[in-house]
Amino acid sequence: GYGFRCVTEQCATAIFLLIFQSILGVIINSFMCGAILAKISRSKNRAKTITFSKNAVISKRGGKLCLLIRVANLRKSLLIGSHIYGKLLKTTITPEGETIILDQVNIEFVVDAGNENLFFISPLTIYHIIDKNSPFFHMAAETLLQQDFELVVFLDGTVEATSATCQVRTSYIPEEVLWGYRFAPIVSKTKEGKYRVDFQNFSKTVAVETPHCAFCLYNEKEAKTKEKKGYDNPGFVLSEVSETSDTKM
Repeated sequence: GYGFRCVTEQCATAIFLLIFQSILGVIINSFMCGAILAKISRSKNRAKTITFSKNAVISKRGGKLCLLIRVANLRKSLLIGSHIYGKLLKTTITPEGETIILDQVNIEFVVDAGNENLFFISPLTIYHIIDKNSPFFHMAAETLLQQDFELVVFLDGTVEATSATCQVRTSYIPEEVLWGYRFAPIVSKTKEGKYRVDFQNFSKTVAVETPHCAFCLYNEKEAKTKEKKGYDNPGFVLSEVSETSDTKM
C-alpha cells in the first residue's frame, strides 16, 4: 500500500495549525452557544411576560382621588431595579398662544412601598394621586370622554438571569379610563396557607362611589376643615365688658 499521513514531531507547522484549529473551534462554539442563549432569553421576550390591566380606573384611595393601574409579572424570576413612570401626551396652548402638539407631561406613579425597585411577587396596583399639580385635576367624570390625550406608562427593569435591561410600555386613551371604578381583588389564600392569584379577573373592575371631580373633593375637604375650626362673624366686634359703679349693689 501507500501508507498514511500523520503529524510527527518533525512537522512543527502542522502541529501549530492543529492546535490553532482546536482553539478556534472552541472559541466559535462558545460564541455560538452565547448567541443562542441570548436569542432565547432576550429582553424582548421577557417584556412579553409583564402585563398591564386593560383599563385604568379612577377612584378614592387613602382618602385621595387616584388614577390606578394594575401590573403583574407572569414569571417566577424577578425584575431587578424596576421603575415605573408615565407620560401624558396631549395638545396644549401656551400663555403666549403657541400650540404644542403631543406635549409631554410627566406622570408620577407610586405604590405603597415606593416606586423604586418594585417587588413583583404578586400583581401590584400602582396609582397616581390626582392633586392640584396633576393634569387630571380639572377633569371630571362628565367631561373625561371629551378629552384628547394618551397616557403612556413605562416599566424599566433588569432581567435577573441575563442582566439585560428591558422596557415594557402600554397606553390608555380616555375611552380606556373608567371613572368611579376600582379593581376587583384577585389574591386569595387557600386552606393550605398558599396564596392564589386569579389572573382570569386580572382586569375586572367594580363600581364604587367616587367624587365626580378632584376639584370638588378638595373643596369639600376644605369646607369641612373650616366648619371644624370655626370662624367668627367679621360683621361684629367683641368689646370688653367691665363693671361700673351703677351696677354695684
